[in-house]
Parts: sequence; C-alpha cells; structure tokens
Amino acid sequence: MGKIIAIANQKGGVGKTTTSINLAASLGVLEKKVLLIDADPQANATSGLGINVETVELGTYQLLEHSHTAREAIIKTDTPNLDIIPSHIDLVAIEIELVDKDKREYMLKKALQDIKNDYDFILIDCAPSLGLLTLNALTAADAVIIPIQCEYFALEGLGKLLNTIKSVQKIHNPELDIEGLLLTMYDARLRLSNQVVEEVQHHFNNMVFQTIIQRNVRLSEAPSYGENIIKYDASSKGAANYLSLAKEIINKNV
Repeated sequence: MGKIIAIANQKGGVGKTTTSINLAASLGVLEKKVLLIDADPQANATSGLGINVETVELGTYQLLEHSHTAREAIIKTDTPNLDIIPSHIDLVAIEIELVDKDKREYMLKKALQDIKNDYDFILIDCAPSLGLLTLNALTAADAVIIPIQCEYFALEGLGKLLNTIKSVQKIHNPELDIEGLLLTMYDARLRLSNQVVEEVQHHFNNMVFQTIIQRNVRLSEAPSYGENIIKYDASSKGAANYLSLAKEIINKNV
C-alpha cells in the first residue's frame, strides 16, 4: 500500500520543490518505487527533473479535471524508480474551474485511488498557497512534510498552516498525519540558523526530522541542469542530507 505524502508550506522559498525532487530521487535510489506529483502551476518540480514544461500535454491539470486517468499522465524519469505526473502553467486555472464542482476538495484523492498501490511513496509538491490545489493535496495525502527554512521569519505562518491541517483533519481527511517538520537552508556559521533550530526543536520536539538540510551550492545548481542532486553530484552535502532524510522516512514507515 503506497503512502501519499504532501510537501506543503504556504510560504514560498522554503525548499518545498527542492525537497520534493531530491527526496523522491533519494527514495528511488534506495529502491523504493516513487511517484512525484507536481501540483504547483510554476512547474518547477517538472523542469527540475529535466522535463520540458512546454511539451507537457497531460498532467496534474487533467487529473484534477478527471478528463484523463493518473496512469495516462505518468511520465518515467531517467532517475531509477522515479515517475512524475508533471505540471503546466494551465494549472493556474484549475482553482477557478473547480470552485462550483461538487466535492471539489476530493478530486485528487479520487484520481489517485487506482494507482496508490503501484508505488511505495507518492510525493505531492504543493503550491505556495493554501488554496484549493493545496487543499486537494492535503485531502489526498496520508501525511504532510512541512519544510521550514532556518531564517528569521521561519515560524511566521506556521500556525496558519497547522490550523489548515487541523481543519482538513476535522472536515476532509481524519487520517492526515504530520510526517515531520523539516529544517532547510541551515548554515552552521550563522547564530540565527542555530537559534531557529533550537526554537523549532523546543516547540515541536518529536515532530521535527533529525535530518537537517544544509545550505549547499550544488543543491541550488542542480535544477538548472534539469537534474536531481543525486544525479548532479552524489558526493555533495546536499545529496547526503536528502539520502539521510529518505532513510529516516523509510525507517519510520517500516
């Protein structure tokens, strides 16, 4: 039975897409069968895995519209064990189109039912908002990973996201769990980074992943080559961090 994990935070620039791409690739390298769903109209996860967004004909948009099945939208990537359902700028329109639909929050959940058992993990890269797209992802997911950058406004907006998760649990998806809070963009030289780590660990204890994603130039460079960090530079600190996170998640879900 596959586990669906949404990677969500309404703040932009916290490392959601970086985490989605590289965690998916790391789980694949560790011999888990993985599907990455790009649920962000910016389509960065799609281009970050080397797919030309302009050529995407079937993707998350068609999935939410229910005009095509999930199986039809899946593209194999050249990373071992990793498939993707890509995104396209068209996805921007879906929120308006779904507004008057019945059970609009359940469109993604319904679309994924057929393929859930084909994978060990299905990761959803969410848009940086708490709109209908993210709501669909949280309703479809078994768990959510929340990336938090080790910077000044780290905890700002986290309360809002946790409230959204609570209301999704109450109304749409009582099974939704928090897989963990993931500290990203950590720089050991900065006192502020260390303060944020302490604060988050103090407030949320066991909810925080032990793995911390460090600031790493190679991590920032990889997407511009359409590659994940394992393929781009397997010996980098970024690759080690994401492999460590993947192992932590596998061990947690044994």
